[in-house]
Amino acid sequence: MRTFAETADRIAATTKKLEKTALLAEYLKSAPVEEAAVAAVFFSGRPFPAWEETTLQVGGTLLWRIVKELSGRSDLELTAAYREHGDLGAVAGAVLPGGTETQSALSKIRLIFREIAAARGPAAKAVLVRKLLSEVSPLEAKYIVKIVTGDLRIGLKESLVEEAIAKAFGGPVKDVQRANMLLGDIGETLRLAAEGRLAEARMRLFHPIGFMLASPAESAEDALSYFQNAWVEDKYDGIRAQAHCSGESVRFFSRTRDEITESFPELPDALAGLPQDVILDGEIVAWSYLADDQPTDNGRDETENLEAPALSEVEGASPVLLKKTTGRALPFSALQKRLGRKKVSEKLMREVPVAYLVFDVLYAGGELVMDRPLRERARILDELLKTRTINHEGREGTRRKTKANPAITQSNLAFDPECLPSTQIIRAPVYQASSPEPLNKSFDDAQARGNEGLMIKDPESPYTPGRRGKSWLKLKRELATLDVVVTAVEYGHGRRIGVLSDYTFAVRDGDRLLNIGKAYSGLTDVEIAEMTKWFLDHTIEDQGFRRTVEPRIVLEVAFNNIMKSDRHSSGYALRFPRIVRLRPDKLPEEADTMERVKEIFQKQSG
Repeated sequence: MRTFAETADRIAATTKKLEKTALLAEYLKSAPVEEAAVAAVFFSGRPFPAWEETTLQVGGTLLWRIVKELSGRSDLELTAAYREHGDLGAVAGAVLPGGTETQSALSKIRLIFREIAAARGPAAKAVLVRKLLSEVSPLEAKYIVKIVTGDLRIGLKESLVEEAIAKAFGGPVKDVQRANMLLGDIGETLRLAAEGRLAEARMRLFHPIGFMLASPAESAEDALSYFQNAWVEDKYDGIRAQAHCSGESVRFFSRTRDEITESFPELPDALAGLPQDVILDGEIVAWSYLADDQPTDNGRDETENLEAPALSEVEGASPVLLKKTTGRALPFSALQKRLGRKKVSEKLMREVPVAYLVFDVLYAGGELVMDRPLRERARILDELLKTRTINHEGREGTRRKTKANPAITQSNLAFDPECLPSTQIIRAPVYQASSPEPLNKSFDDAQARGNEGLMIKDPESPYTPGRRGKSWLKLKRELATLDVVVTAVEYGHGRRIGVLSDYTFAVRDGDRLLNIGKAYSGLTDVEIAEMTKWFLDHTIEDQGFRRTVEPRIVLEVAFNNIMKSDRHSSGYALRFPRIVRLRPDKLPEEADTMERVKEIFQKQSG
């Protein structure tokens, strides 16, 4: 462990990526393969391989208490050390007296991590963590704590670990990247690289792959400047989800690669029984199930196709892409009731039905298809959904009371309070646009349906996980903004460890200020430095890494929408807030009010 820690310190000491990669490659090549494999996982900031569901469940509060006990330091002294170093691992390295100088093998540390993960309850875990930290040197303790907290903070992303493996054992970086993506195990990838067997890596289902990301487009003209004959889809206001399907086993993962199946227990049944193992990409949305002859609140068919040139007119395109769906997506605020729940009642499923709108396929029939053009992946997806069968059995083996759900996109289903609506797996409708005029009309129509805007895609593009290129573009509505008052600030991380860069802010409610969000992006380093000095001089209560401050600074913040939330005193939370600018021209009394917040919330929910 000592050699690992010393190497990590050297990597942290340089800002040059090539030097970081070279240092790591030298270490990996010099270590026994099994130790190097464990080190690769640890250098990725994890105690266990990414595909495993094992977690340590050791929180920062528990670690803080153990470091305090072992060091004999007071809370005030630890707080001062935290401000100086910026993370608890570095604090442990600075204040712990250290144990033996005998180097522990990384494989032994891994076994102790597994014992900690298996231990039940904070007390049992604390005994093991305390024993481990008391037996290692301060430098080793520094990086053990960093691994436990999940962030080494040495400027080493997993992509650089992949590059170091390629450099250490030979072979193209892309082969290492592909193997790691398939396996979800950087340690196993290293073993294959050391043996020259990277090509033998096979897809491990139920381990989420990185999601392909989209870049913003300023206008229809801007979007169409990147490629011709764009494929266009609505941009839905839900959560991105990857579905891994193998027979009756179906699991869903969010963009953060967390499993979210429990929040949507009706979705696995709707995808069970596909004819082959697949990984799908799509959006989970709250869904209003309406019959074909049932008008919406504005008297028009919300799912009517746009009057852009139809994709079916393109040679070789499948007409399946243009089938209409029944119902429409609801705002994110409706979906919010389903998020984060481990138990979802049938009552809640009736109140907030969901649909899974599928727009891509990454893996099918034992083959990774991401390298194929979107046009080809669309054909594979159409065929999969066309031939699927739906299992309506409940997850506990009891039959739910449901109505038939025809294949693909059709479900002529009026809401019946006595039964669960048959969950829709919808092939997201696709259109084609080659000029700004129909694209602008498509944008207006998408917003009229209550959706965020448009996704604009190059039909010849491969699926590139984790990358934000120009093959996928997003055209969406202007973000709403609020003028808010800063009520509390926190020290940042990484290069912002010495400045107060994370701001909690509030809106007015009569004479009160009610917190509604927190943001840390949008200001320049110069602005943050200036504001840090102001906040230090105007602190009401010093809580260590957090300070409540005089409510005198007004910010303009942008956000996607507003959600109900018990996280803040206002009862609401801003989704994806970012700081637009400081408003020194405004007094706190001029900040926006709860009435304005409720007005925006009601408008987006209408």
